[in-house]
Amino acid sequence: MNFKHYNQRQTALFPYSFDDLISEKHPVRVVDQVVESINIQPLLKAYSKEGNPGYHPKMLLKVMIYAYMSNIYSSRKIELAIRENINFMWLTAMSTVDHNTINRFRSDKLKDSFKEIFKQVVMMLAEEGLISMKQIYTDGTKIEAQAGRYTFVWGKSIKTNKAKMLTQLEELWNYAQSISNDDDPDTEPPQFKEISQEVIQKTVEQIDTKLSGNEKASKKSKAKLRYIKQNFEKNLRKYEEQEAILGGRNSYSKTDPDATFMRMKEDHMQNGQLKPGYNAQISTENQIIINYTLHQNPTDTKTLKPHLENLKETYGAEIFKKIENITADAGYGSEENYDYLEKEELTAYVKYNTFEKEQDKNYQKKHKTFRKENLYYNQEEDYYVCPIGQKMHKTHESTKTTQAGYIQQLSHYQAQNCEGCPLRGVCFKAKGNRSIERNHNLERHKEKIRELLTSQTGIQKRKQRSADVEPVFAQMKHNNNFRRFSLKGIQKTELEFGLMALAHNLRKKIAA
Repeated sequence: MNFKHYNQRQTALFPYSFDDLISEKHPVRVVDQVVESINIQPLLKAYSKEGNPGYHPKMLLKVMIYAYMSNIYSSRKIELAIRENINFMWLTAMSTVDHNTINRFRSDKLKDSFKEIFKQVVMMLAEEGLISMKQIYTDGTKIEAQAGRYTFVWGKSIKTNKAKMLTQLEELWNYAQSISNDDDPDTEPPQFKEISQEVIQKTVEQIDTKLSGNEKASKKSKAKLRYIKQNFEKNLRKYEEQEAILGGRNSYSKTDPDATFMRMKEDHMQNGQLKPGYNAQISTENQIIINYTLHQNPTDTKTLKPHLENLKETYGAEIFKKIENITADAGYGSEENYDYLEKEELTAYVKYNTFEKEQDKNYQKKHKTFRKENLYYNQEEDYYVCPIGQKMHKTHESTKTTQAGYIQQLSHYQAQNCEGCPLRGVCFKAKGNRSIERNHNLERHKEKIRELLTSQTGIQKRKQRSADVEPVFAQMKHNNNFRRFSLKGIQKTELEFGLMALAHNLRKKIAA
């Protein structure tokens, strides 16, 4: 039998070069080329000029980017790859970097400069003609945080517990009053409107005065008073600290306070379980991520404005003005967002919540006649006409504040006499005359959006959105197995998502 020569311990006259072992078109060479061509001066500012020399940040940046391109996210696994993987060995020039150094670089050194690095790479792709920076497609997804799934703190529970404390104080006060002696001096009763340290202290002192030495006082009431003395002030401080962490959120995780409990699409239990996570937002063009942001709010509606403001801050007002239009789904359709996009002179192909329903013929037939949206409106004289021909004049105006804090202007109209109307049963069912509430600014936006979305360009944009931004998330989650963050805290997780976004863009560059 004949075999090729095999000797593991055979020495070579000239040692092997890693450069000879890596093909010219290998992705690791693209990473090397890109990092070498960008300005890393912002990254160098994170390093001190004193102390022992450290590993070059350019080398660590290459390692980090290539690791995320290779679906390696753990610092320990990256350390192992540096010791065993020839591509990593080539990047590090045979330097052995431990996982602590890798983690410090990712968590601390890179956090303040990475967005600038990401921007430079995107602008490089624009110069290569892969993107135009004139149109963007925006969408979001929920990614699970590195936190315990059952470590939740709920805002509603805090309010409920504080209300219970106040109720218990009031009940014990009323009991103390009921058994107090007639000759007790009159004291100013506490105000049981809102729980506070002052209310607790004042009430406890007064109750203690009435119960101490009173033979009528039960052992149970004295035990309750002792419990209140020992726990209420301490518990209230804890609740106030929790509310400070919550901010405007409804929940957070004890093991990652920045994470909010959200409903995930990846629900293997099929029970709608809420998990701690972040709302990741991206804007793409040709499946290349132009901008990314991370949010604690699970609602997409509240994320569009800060996301675009971050894009403007990252690239500058001059480049931001080059963006002509934005396409997004109905999750972003709100009056506040439409006003913002109009102000920024961005053509908005952004659906409102009922747009898809309106495209259904059955829906149109069912609601055509009696829907308030279809009533005739005389703009000059400011009145509506009901289905039977009666004028509905404006009665008053009001304002409404949304959950996001946006103030809406509402106009109210009412018919003069609906008694005996043959259409009353199908027109409306409430008592009295029919009244409607209209947001003229929102209706103006809807009319404009409807016209844009139903145009040939709009139809194409709607189709392109599904093919442009949604596959990016599918690629990250399913092909690259990026379903959960490795780091904790919104600043670190945003950096981690940024590394994933940059890795994705370089994959697209290689595939182009």
